[in-house]
Amino acid sequence: MAHAYPKDIAAIAWQAWREQKCAGALPDQHALEKLLSVAYQASLLHDEDRPVRFRLYVGDPSSVPEDSGPPEGLHRLRFTEARAFDEVELRRLAPAAKYHRSLIGVAHDGSAFHIWGMLQSGPRWLESARGGRAIASPVPPDAVVVSALDVGHLLVSVGDVRLAELRGGRIASGGLDLFDAGWMRKQFDVYRRELIEEYQHETGIEIDLDGARRISQQMVKRLLATMRDGHHGGMILYVPQERAADLLRSAIHLKYAFSDDAARRRYRALMNAVMHALGAAAAEMSPRPARVGYEVYQRSGRPEIAALDEAIFEVSQLLAGLADVDGAVVITDQLEVLGFGAEIVGVPDVTTVRHARDLEATDFHVDGVDRVGTRHRSAYRLCAFEPGCLAIVVSQDGGVQFVKSLDGAVTVWDHGQALI
Repeated sequence: MAHAYPKDIAAIAWQAWREQKCAGALPDQHALEKLLSVAYQASLLHDEDRPVRFRLYVGDPSSVPEDSGPPEGLHRLRFTEARAFDEVELRRLAPAAKYHRSLIGVAHDGSAFHIWGMLQSGPRWLESARGGRAIASPVPPDAVVVSALDVGHLLVSVGDVRLAELRGGRIASGGLDLFDAGWMRKQFDVYRRELIEEYQHETGIEIDLDGARRISQQMVKRLLATMRDGHHGGMILYVPQERAADLLRSAIHLKYAFSDDAARRRYRALMNAVMHALGAAAAEMSPRPARVGYEVYQRSGRPEIAALDEAIFEVSQLLAGLADVDGAVVITDQLEVLGFGAEIVGVPDVTTVRHARDLEATDFHVDGVDRVGTRHRSAYRLCAFEPGCLAIVVSQDGGVQFVKSLDGAVTVWDHGQALI
């Protein structure tokens, strides 16, 4: 297989920009290729023992107000003299322009790029990707951003829209957000409906199913982002509630099992509390809505909703820590945390899997399993043995793969929205 390089990602980014009709304007393809080539070379360097990670804001400094700043805007700091745009200068500036909070300002003068300064963004831009309540990003929706996430790993975006990604010598355009898949909704919606119906019976206020779904996905998104940042890898196993006891006897050896009490059902309790908080917020609205959902959760200033959002974040941090131990974290599809350090035992091997190219796996190719590690093969074996299971595997290099038996075949997806 031929490897991809900056010239290839420039072409894909331009194609995606035209197809998605994004705001803003990319540099012309030749200029973008030069920009990405320098960013790629810089990502291969180290500053002392630190990897060179950075975000480039590609645009004229006049596009950013000089009197704005985080959390709502960008704090623009312009150099008195422009700096050369090369990999050495990026390596020098990267420690000052912290990846999660800052950008390096780059502009094209008609013949070449130069570095004109820095911008402080704060961390709000991470909220959506990492599963937090959606707060408006200070990065404008028409801003071209090039991110160097790791060695040889580049991402080209316009605002929050991902155009193309280069990682491990391979190109991905757009990306699959597995949280939008129909089979993913089906996996957990039965339980969500039970929670909603129970709440509606108590209060008479209808909770929107899609809203409940988006809120519950926060914890998983934050969990995956934290696991990726740790560069340790790990696996999360979701098992059917009604099959959990049998699986723990026959296929899953759980080294660290938690007692069956309210503590292991904390995330369920938080979701229930969120619904009650949403109902209370709706009751105070005029006119009072018949249905309440994610929009209220997203924009509410109620202290209890903010506190619940923080509590959900802490659950994700807890689970990410458990995933650092060898073995898998085991959770039921009704959100009970059974334990961690799990090993898959006594189930038949799997020799091939379907590698999906779309959300519903209508387009796929068949892969052998000899090129993946033990963690992935364990996930494949369990999902073949128990089709109701869902495995999420995070590699040490930050790749995220979802594994599920679909239509009688073990199917894997590369999750493209956990790469921030």
